[in-house]
Amino acid sequence: MLTAVTRSEASSILADGGVLVDGHEVTKGSIKVREGQRVRIVLPDVPEGPLVAPDASIDLRVVHEDDDVVVIDKPAGLVVHPGAGNLDGTLVNALVARYPEIVDVGEPERPGIVHRIDKGTSGLLAVARTPRAYDALVAALSAHDVEREYLALVWGRPEATHGVVDAAIGRSGRDPTRMAVSNRGRHARTHYEVVRTFDNPVPLALVRCRLETGRTHQIRVHMAAIGHPVVGDDRYGGARSPVPVDRPFLHAARLSFAHPVTGEPVEATSPLPADLEAVLGTLG
Repeated sequence: MLTAVTRSEASSILADGGVLVDGHEVTKGSIKVREGQRVRIVLPDVPEGPLVAPDASIDLRVVHEDDDVVVIDKPAGLVVHPGAGNLDGTLVNALVARYPEIVDVGEPERPGIVHRIDKGTSGLLAVARTPRAYDALVAALSAHDVEREYLALVWGRPEATHGVVDAAIGRSGRDPTRMAVSNRGRHARTHYEVVRTFDNPVPLALVRCRLETGRTHQIRVHMAAIGHPVVGDDRYGGARSPVPVDRPFLHAARLSFAHPVTGEPVEATSPLPADLEAVLGTLG
């Protein structure tokens, strides 16, 4: 085995678009590779050790907590789980310190994590404390039974006040560290609604985005694909001088799901953090 990963890990890498043949993403292990073809494998970021070290020095803002699940309001700049270049100082390091039982929940390198948000994105994230809760939340996400709403400031004003971006997302053939709309990618669907528009210093719109699927960088890629990249997003064309902001203007503002054990509704909301509110305050 060339990559020293297990069969299940290899399947996950395929499913996540981490294998490219001659620059094209493939998601099926049955494909036959011909002599002379170039295969590129993008391995997921994983720490060297099987156990994530606890770090109680990292502050956690807990907005919901019970014996099975917690909801965290993550600040921008905090990486969710250890990986290459970020082996410690992550949200998971803090979670293991506060909830040591999660080391046996889910994947060893990202215990308890059932979905992720980017380092530069702030907002709500659900974490499982038990294997039963983990399995149920993963299933709920797969069935699109978890409601995830984000607020984003985008360049320009979408023509329609409501819309749906239905476009598959896969790794870019030019740069595998970036995502792109691709007919070889995985199904991705984002609903958006214009909340407020601005004219000064340039046309802008505050939009509410609801994820139907949860692909890597989904909102950022989809909004850029329709000509309205997220303000401050230097990776997908959103970093521009008229509105200086040092991270993507993207915030996970609402999270709603049925409790994985009791079935009771769990709903959490998070207001825009101060740095993003300050940006809105400069607009007219």
